[in-house]
Amino acid sequence: MARFILVALYTGTRKEAILNLGFQQSTAGGWLDVDKGVLYRRGAEERQTKKSRKPVRMTRRLLSHCKRWHDSGARWLVEIGGQRVGDIKHAFEGARARANLPDVTPHVLKHTAITWAIQKGLTVEDAADYFDTSAETIRRVYYHHSPHYMDRALEILERKL
Repeated sequence: MARFILVALYTGTRKEAILNLGFQQSTAGGWLDVDKGVLYRRGAEERQTKKSRKPVRMTRRLLSHCKRWHDSGARWLVEIGGQRVGDIKHAFEGARARANLPDVTPHVLKHTAITWAIQKGLTVEDAADYFDTSAETIRRVYYHHSPHYMDRALEILERKL
C-alpha cells in the first residue's frame, strides 16, 4: 500500500494505471524508467481513452524511492511475492480504517496531489500538463487553493484611477 499511496500522491496517477506499473518497459501497461526518471502511465499497446495517461517526470524524492524498490528486486510497483497486485480494495479499506479516514478512496489521492501542488504555487497550465487533467478542471476545482488566486484581480482593483 505504501508504494501505491506514494506514487498516487507524487504524480496524481489513477488507481488502474498505478496497479499496472512495472519496472520493465511493457506494451500492456505503464512502467517506471528509473534511468530517465520517467513514469509512463500507459503501455504502448494500451487502448487510448479519454484519460490519456501521458508520461510524467518523477520528482527526485519519488525517483529515489523507485530506484530503491527496483534495486531490491521489485518487478511491479505494487506486488506481493513478485506477483503484480491487481486489486487493492481490501488493503486500501484496511489502511483507511486504521487511519480513521472513512471517506478516503484511491481517487482522493489524485485530488490531494493536485491540491498540494496548487498550494505550492503551480500554475494552472503546469498542473494540467503534469497531472494530465484539463486546465478547465484545474481552474474550476483546484485553483482557489493557490496562493496566487485572484492576484491579477486584486492588482487591477487596487490601481489608482
